Amino acid sequence: MTEIQSKFNIRPRDPEAERPVRLTINGRQVEMEPGSTILEAARKAAVHIPTLCYMKLEDFDICNDVSACRVCLVDVEGMPRLVTSCSEKVRDGMNVRTDTPRAVQGRRTSMELLLSNHPPACLTCAKNLECELQEVSYQMGIREVSYEGKRMSHPIDSSSRAIIKEPDKCIMCRRCETMCNEVQTVGVLSALNRGFDTVVGSAFHLDLNETSCTFCGQCVAVCPTGALTEMNETMKVWRALHNPRKHVVVQVAPAVRVAIGELFGREPGEIMTGELVSALRMMGFDAVFDTDWGADLTVIEEASELVERLQGHGRLPILTSCCPAWVSFIETQFPDMLDIPSSCRSPQTMTGAMIKSYYAAKNNLNADDIVVVSIMPCLAKKAEAARPELSKDENMNVDVVVSTRELGSMLHQLGIDLSQLPEDSFDTLLGISSGASVIFGTTGGVIEATVRTAAEWLTGEELENVEFSQLRGFEGVRTAEVAIGDRVLQMGIAHGLGNARKMLEAIRSGVLELDAIEIMACPGGCIGGGGQPYHHGDADVLRKRREGLYTADRSMKIRKAHENPMIAQIYEEYLGEPYGELAHDLLHTEYTARRRI
Repeated sequence: MTEIQSKFNIRPRDPEAERPVRLTINGRQVEMEPGSTILEAARKAAVHIPTLCYMKLEDFDICNDVSACRVCLVDVEGMPRLVTSCSEKVRDGMNVRTDTPRAVQGRRTSMELLLSNHPPACLTCAKNLECELQEVSYQMGIREVSYEGKRMSHPIDSSSRAIIKEPDKCIMCRRCETMCNEVQTVGVLSALNRGFDTVVGSAFHLDLNETSCTFCGQCVAVCPTGALTEMNETMKVWRALHNPRKHVVVQVAPAVRVAIGELFGREPGEIMTGELVSALRMMGFDAVFDTDWGADLTVIEEASELVERLQGHGRLPILTSCCPAWVSFIETQFPDMLDIPSSCRSPQTMTGAMIKSYYAAKNNLNADDIVVVSIMPCLAKKAEAARPELSKDENMNVDVVVSTRELGSMLHQLGIDLSQLPEDSFDTLLGISSGASVIFGTTGGVIEATVRTAAEWLTGEELENVEFSQLRGFEGVRTAEVAIGDRVLQMGIAHGLGNARKMLEAIRSGVLELDAIEIMACPGGCIGGGGQPYHHGDADVLRKRREGLYTADRSMKIRKAHENPMIAQIYEEYLGEPYGELAHDLLHTEYTARRRI
C-alpha cells in the first residue's frame, strides 16, 4: 500500500475479487458476481429452488435471508451437510446439486416439520390458494406428514379494524419483521420467547391496536401464510345490501382500477374502471361514486392551504395527508412535527362526508340511513374509517372498508367475471373527476395534482403542460424543483415509511429546506397498498400499475381538479369558499400526538 492509501485506509483494487465466480448447478454452468448466493445463481440458471422465508426487495436494498424455513436446502460437492441456498455464497468451481436424494429429502423434511406445527384448516383460511406454504407443499408432492407432536397455541389478535393476526399459522419466516422494522421502520413486530414458544408479535404481546402499528398492511402483503391478513368486512357489506331500510353507496379508490383485473386474469395496470362500475351495480349498490372525485376536492383544499402557507400563513413545508398510515406514523414517531401536515382529510373521508351531507340533502335522505362502503387498496383505510375525529355528530363518514382483494372475493361469490362485463359510468353527482385525481394512486401523484392547480392560482395564467415529470419516479426519496411564475418551489417525495423517516429527520435537522412534501406509506404508493392483489415483491407489477394510472390521466378530458364542473358546483351550492368555514368543518381534521409503543 502507498502512504496515501495507508493514511485513508484505502485498499488497493483487487482484480481477483472482482472476477466473476464460475460454478455449476445441476450440470449447468453459470457466472455470478462475487458475494452472490447459490439461490441467485440457480435462478439465473433457470433452476427452481423453493423458498418461504427468503425475500429480496431490490428497490429498498433489503434482503430477508435468515435461513429460517430451510426449504431451500441444496447439496454442494465436498460439503458434509446440506446448505441453505438463500444464504450460502457462491465460490469458484462450486458444484451444486438440487436434485440429489439427500437434497430432495432434506427439503421435504423441512416442509413436513413446518406442516406438523401448522393448522390444517386450509379450506377456510383467508390465504387459501394464495398461500406460499400450500404452494411449496404441492410442488414437493407432500401428501402426508410423518411427524406428530405438540402444536403452537397462541390467541388470535382481532383487536383492530384493519389486520387480524393468527400466530398459530406463523412459520417464523420473519418477513413481516423485516418489512416492519427495516422497510417501514415502525418497529412493532419482533420475535418473542425462545425455542418452541418463539412467536412473532409486539412487545409484551400487546394487541396491535395497543401499539404504534400504522396498519399500512405491508406485513400482510409479504406474509407467506395466513398468519397476517386483512380484517374481513365483506359480511357487513352483504348485510347492508340486503337491508331494505338502508341506502347503500360505494366509492372506489384510484389504485383499485389498475389492480382489480389481476384477480380475473388481466395484466397488472390494465384499466378496469367501466367494468368495475358495472360489477358494483350488479351487486346492488344504490349509487356508485368515484373516490377520484374526492381526490379533486382534496386538491382544491390542499392547494388552497399550500397557497396560504406560501403567502406566510402557516409553516413550511406542507406535508400531504391523504395516507392514513403515514398520518399514524407522524403522530407516534414525530409528534413534535404535527404542525407541518396539511389539515386536509383523505379523499376517502372527504367523499364520505359529502355523501352524508351534500348527497343526503340532495336526495332527502337521513345520514343515519346511508351506508358508505369504500373499496380501497389500503388496510389503513379500515383503521382510518374508525377514527372518532372523522365522524360527524357521532355518525361515521365511512361505515365499511373492503380491500381490492375482498371485492374480488365478493365478485367471485356472485359468479361475476369482471373481465367479461360492459363498461358503465359512475353516478355524476360525486362521480365526475379529472386526470389529476387518478394519479393520486401512485407516488408523486398527489403533489403533482396539487401543483397543477396551485400553479394557476399563484400565477393567474393557464398551465399549458400539466405533466410534471420531475415529480415522477420510483426512487424511495427524491427532491425536485418546480418553477411557478418567478418562484421556484422545492418539492420532496417519499414512499415507504422508512424513507419518510429519512426525509423527516433531514427536515428536522435543517439539512432539507422544502416547500411541499408528499409521503405515502406503501412502496409505490397506493398501487402497492396492503389490500391490493399480492404482487410478491415484484416491482414490475407496481410499475405497470403506475403506468396504468398515468394512461388513465392522459385519457381524461379534464386534467386539473379546479376545472371539474362538479367540484365547482359543490362549492357554489354548498361549501362556499374553498378552505372556508364549512369546508374546514367537513373536510379538515386535527392530529394528536400519540405514545410510541
